[in-house]
Amino acid sequence: MAAEAERNLECSLPVPSVQELATQHPEIVPSRYIRDNVDDTIATVNRSFDDQILRAPLIDMAKLVNPDSQQQELQNLHSACKNWGLFQLINHGISDELLRNIKEQVGQFFDLPLEEKKRWAQKPGSLEGYGQAFVISEEQKLDWNDMIFLRTLPTQIRKLNLWPEQPPKFRETLETYSEGIREVAASLVRFMGMALEIEACQEIYNAFREGMYEVRMTVYPPCPEPERVTGITQHADYSGITLLLECGNTPGLQVLKDGKWVTVVPIDDAIVANIGHIMEISSNGIYKAPDHRAVVNRLKERQSITTFCFPDASMNIGPAKELTKSGNAPVYKTLTYAEYRHRFYNRRLDVSFIDMLKM
Repeated sequence: MAAEAERNLECSLPVPSVQELATQHPEIVPSRYIRDNVDDTIATVNRSFDDQILRAPLIDMAKLVNPDSQQQELQNLHSACKNWGLFQLINHGISDELLRNIKEQVGQFFDLPLEEKKRWAQKPGSLEGYGQAFVISEEQKLDWNDMIFLRTLPTQIRKLNLWPEQPPKFRETLETYSEGIREVAASLVRFMGMALEIEACQEIYNAFREGMYEVRMTVYPPCPEPERVTGITQHADYSGITLLLECGNTPGLQVLKDGKWVTVVPIDDAIVANIGHIMEISSNGIYKAPDHRAVVNRLKERQSITTFCFPDASMNIGPAKELTKSGNAPVYKTLTYAEYRHRFYNRRLDVSFIDMLKM
């Protein structure tokens, strides 16, 4: 079979609203959403968690900040990043009020009439706006979700013509939330640098303080055949780190751990952090960007707010020099930030992106 050609992934075709489809209460799923290779574990979110043994690690930001508990919590962070690539973060510093406000604004946006949401639809040649990501052909299988994707920081990259004006406080709440998430992300990568014993921890912090932040707000409506679809297909993130806020207590995120899918059970107001390819490369493969996916529920809707956190464009993407000494050869190439993004958005979908970057 001939190799797949490279695709430009920095755009997406318009697709039907899954939320609108779900309001019609179909008994079966349209064929374009049905996945032939879905495995049996995809329906686990519709069962009890009583027999679930594996639990995603829990990291306490307050303990990372406190000198008395920092060393032990750095070890916990290192273990989570190395063995899972994912953890739930508590005491992160974002206020309960702001978390409540951003969840409410996102919920109110998805409750708007379809024609109002379409005012903020993706434009040709862009991923930003209301729609679905990475749809590049009319035959492509679709995920069971609707989303709105916006680049929020730095402020000069915002396309405010795609920022909803309804609900009325959506814009200001998203702006405030993005500022809070930026501080969480920058602090986390600094602590990861400390756990890896990288000297340039402050430089990493500064790079993420000045970096780019992309927010994807997603709704996963109830589905009559949840075992035959995916909310979001299996993938790993190409960000530095990704921070996810669940808008309710309906589980749906699954991470691939030791060859098995593990459901990440929501903890109230915790932020789920997962390693992206940039931090995997920076750690020279010590930390792993985990494969993960979203699954859906027969009866319940799920909403989430996911922030993809990137360093400043002046930062090269490559293994830290301390991790390629003493006979440890670099596992990955070093690229400029521009080269890294170009390779991601112009690639073949049948080849692993991270494998393309190996030496």
